[in-house]
Amino acid sequence: MRTATVSRHTNETKIDVSLTLNSLMKSNLNSGVSFLDHMLDQIARHGRMQLDIVCKGDTHIDDHHSVEDVGIALGCALKQALGDKKGCVRYGANYAPLDEALSRVVIDLSGRPGLYFNASFPKQKIGTFDVELVQEFFQGLVNHAMITVHIDVLKGINTHHMVESIFKAFARALYAASTLDEQIINQIPSTKGAL
Repeated sequence: MRTATVSRHTNETKIDVSLTLNSLMKSNLNSGVSFLDHMLDQIARHGRMQLDIVCKGDTHIDDHHSVEDVGIALGCALKQALGDKKGCVRYGANYAPLDEALSRVVIDLSGRPGLYFNASFPKQKIGTFDVELVQEFFQGLVNHAMITVHIDVLKGINTHHMVESIFKAFARALYAASTLDEQIINQIPSTKGAL
């Protein structure tokens, strides 16, 4: 079982995350930001992981700190759950359509943080959710998971569909990258011998 438990408590947010990779158990998501919970559910379901997240944040100011810090805490949990990445496929890619929207996400469990985010959204809000926070979420996740992620929204008209297709593509690419390959189960997938 590749699991992790992370607590991140600051003056702005108090976050507890538990994560189990390769699990179809029901997730419990309460970030304090309803749209983010909907997106985290995509990661859990399509990434085939159990994800429990509770965040108490300063949403009376806005959602920024909660969204960014949930990304940070989830990144820390992913890093912990992946461990030395022995036996992992390492690379994962996925295209995810949602009606007219199409996103591509490519992941390398590289040990080097890098987010390359290419998206232009027609609207700045989805309900009350600030769309610019999508990139902030992934930046926090990538920096703390120590992975390289390329996100490209290839087409779309509906901002909700575009964002949701990103999260679905990310989840499926992550699942592919973190899957264990029985042929290299005791090997780290790098010529350097470390990731």
